[in-house]
Amino acid sequence: MDRSLIHLLLEEDVMPETQSPSATKGTSWIRIPDGTKVRLRTDSQEGVVDGLTELVNGPGRNPDGRTQYRINLGDQARTLVVEDDLFMLVDAEGLVLMLKQKVEFRRFITQRLRGAFAADRFVRPA
Repeated sequence: MDRSLIHLLLEEDVMPETQSPSATKGTSWIRIPDGTKVRLRTDSQEGVVDGLTELVNGPGRNPDGRTQYRINLGDQARTLVVEDDLFMLVDAEGLVLMLKQKVEFRRFITQRLRGAFAADRFVRPA
C-alpha cells in the first residue's frame, strides 16, 4: 500500500494556506479520492473522480466551501459535480470501486467513506 497516499488521506484536518480558519471551524471533510468510480445522481452517468476544481464563482460547493469534484465520464468528457450529487460505486462485497488499487487499499478507503456518508450513497454499477 502506498504510505504517502495513506498519509495524505489521513491529514483531513490540515488546512490549505488559502483557506481561512473560520471556513473549516467545527468541520472535517472526507474527500472522495481520485480514481473512485461514481454515479451522478441527476442523470445516472457513471465516471471516475479525476480531481478537484477550485471555483471562483458559481453555484454549489463541496463541504470545503471552495471546490467541486471533476468527474471523467469517458471519451474526453468531464463535468463538475458537488459531492451531494454523487453515489460511490461498490462491488459485490460492498468495497468502493477504484481504478488500479489493491483490495487492501479499497477496504481502507471504503471504511473511511462509509464513516462519512449514508449507506444509500453506496450503489452497485448499472
